[in-house]
Amino acid sequence: MEDLQSLLEKINRDGVEKANATAKTIIDEATEKAAKILADAKAEAAATAANAKTEAEGYQKRAEETIKQAARDVILNVESSITKMLEGLLLKDVETALTDEKAATELVLSAIKDVTADAEIAAGEKLAATLKASLAAKKNFTVITDSQAETGFSVKLDGGRVEHAFTAGVIAAELSKRLRADLAKLLK
Repeated sequence: MEDLQSLLEKINRDGVEKANATAKTIIDEATEKAAKILADAKAEAAATAANAKTEAEGYQKRAEETIKQAARDVILNVESSITKMLEGLLLKDVETALTDEKAATELVLSAIKDVTADAEIAAGEKLAATLKASLAAKKNFTVITDSQAETGFSVKLDGGRVEHAFTAGVIAAELSKRLRADLAKLLK
């Protein structure tokens, strides 16, 4: 019986040792798998964080560019609005000045003072009448009434091949071109 007892103890010991070895192997494998899962999770978290940082930087750059573009558009819109407003005021002031027959007559006389060739001056009805009286003594100038000219005048030389227009729109446009550079400096 002792042999049986010792055999049973030996089987029991071998079984416990084998179970302990199997348990240790399972625990070691589980620990190894847990370490790998933890390392993979850390690597994935780091990659996600890096990706999020890259996306955030890209979003910030796009937002900054959008803000810069919006600011530029606002400046251009303000510049355009102010330019249109000033051009309108300039046109109104030039039209007012050209409707003053005395000032317009002086402007015509100044424009043609050095002209020695035959010239044709076209103006609106009121200004044409005043100019005909002022230029009656000068034979090389012909004054005609231009029914489409509300303000200003034009001078045609060389049989009409060369024309210089002094209408409100043309004068305002020329003044506006010269003022636009200074206006742009003010807006920047």
